Amino acid sequence: MAEHGYRTALIVGVGSGVSASLARVFNKAGIKVALAARRVANLADLAKETGAVALACDATDRGQVSNLFTQLDERFGAPDVVVYNASYRTRGPFVALAPAEVEKSIAVTAYGAFLVAQEAVKRMLPRGHGAILFTGASASVKGYAQSAPFAMGKFALRGLAQSMARELSPHGIHIGHVVIDGGVRSQARPVPSDKPDSLLDPDAIAQTYMDLLRQPRSAWAWEIELRPWVEKF
Repeated sequence: MAEHGYRTALIVGVGSGVSASLARVFNKAGIKVALAARRVANLADLAKETGAVALACDATDRGQVSNLFTQLDERFGAPDVVVYNASYRTRGPFVALAPAEVEKSIAVTAYGAFLVAQEAVKRMLPRGHGAILFTGASASVKGYAQSAPFAMGKFALRGLAQSMARELSPHGIHIGHVVIDGGVRSQARPVPSDKPDSLLDPDAIAQTYMDLLRQPRSAWAWEIELRPWVEKF
């Protein structure tokens, strides 16, 4: 077993940013990785690079989430670490918001997290070991104008994480909520030349998740906020 005690990890809601960096840092740490997203074809390159198992799953569909974990049990083993990184955002003046879009935002960002976490906890409790990490945002603690649906989903996600931490930490399950308070650097969003260090490095974010997993249980954090050193808050 790896020195941090975790052998397998599931990342739900995988894209080319933070999730991809997480897959790489977990793989480097000797953790076997499974990737889940609605469009599994998009995961092919990352799966090949990290030796990961890639599975299709809509996290808002209870049946698909249950099937995801059943497949993992059979092909991969129950994950020791689960990262929920899926979210959906819709913006606009409050009176113009489409109810269906608001419902989707809450479903993807929070309800899907509940479904995934519940399946994970069912497997972790008997072992008295595991970790579930949720990706938050500035909107987890601050509701911005014309962004009510995203705030609703992220506030709910934070409440879920806090409640789970209080209930499950005494049973050996580390629950973490990571507030990413700022923009994340990507190919489509490079750091402006006149504002160096103004965007978070996804590899640095992933390293912080790994650092959370390495915390001694006598000093577990349930929440941590990340932002560039030049960011005002």
